[in-house]
Amino acid sequence: MTDLLASWALGEHTADDLDGESLTFPTYRKGSGPGVIVIHEVPGMTPQFIGFAEEVVAAGFTVVLPHLFGTPGKRIGPLYVSKVISRLCVSREFVALATRQTSPVSGWLRSLARDLHADTGGPGVGAIGMCFTGGFALGMMVDDAIAAPVLCQPSVPFAMSPKQSRDLGLSPADLDVVKKRAAGGCEVLGLQYAKDPMTGSRFNTLDRELGDAFLRVDFPGAKHSTVTLHRQQEGVDRVLGFLREKLAG
Repeated sequence: MTDLLASWALGEHTADDLDGESLTFPTYRKGSGPGVIVIHEVPGMTPQFIGFAEEVVAAGFTVVLPHLFGTPGKRIGPLYVSKVISRLCVSREFVALATRQTSPVSGWLRSLARDLHADTGGPGVGAIGMCFTGGFALGMMVDDAIAAPVLCQPSVPFAMSPKQSRDLGLSPADLDVVKKRAAGGCEVLGLQYAKDPMTGSRFNTLDRELGDAFLRVDFPGAKHSTVTLHRQQEGVDRVLGFLREKLAG
């Protein structure tokens, strides 16, 4: 275990009800209070990502970090990023290019959220996705256990065409559930750099599909990682404030 995660409790979570298949991933847990699942970006649990997760813990939350890919604690680098993306593009658990599909790993994440909610109580748990995993928080929102979904620069499917650029990475059935939950009061917080080519035009899609329930935050410029590598303090503050508002009850 990397020194950066030495104070976190290592475990694992298995979901057995995923279309007849089982998935198991390691998890790291720390803190007390309402539950929040923070999902790392590509290429993995970088030092900047772990630093952000520590801030969520310090804000008064029980934080669980799923380890989905990459090497925990390893610093970001072009070769490392390239190797991870090439593996993700052929993985059965993730959807990188296809439109109108929910990544299968979302089912595992929902199961993790239900277990965390049962353990920590309250109105539900938070889910923060970033970059490649940014849209996973929407896929998790299909389950009522998610009360505070946060999308940081959602970048899947990869914006290689106008159709992919505007797609939310959800099946039509899952999108219908998300829209119903949003109409019922479950707000979604989204953060991006306004000219980030990786997020495409999907924030416009979220505006259209979720209306006022989508809380959109656009930072100027063409950077990418809003709360980690290209951290915006305003973005971190907005995320922590959103979690407090939605999970404190």
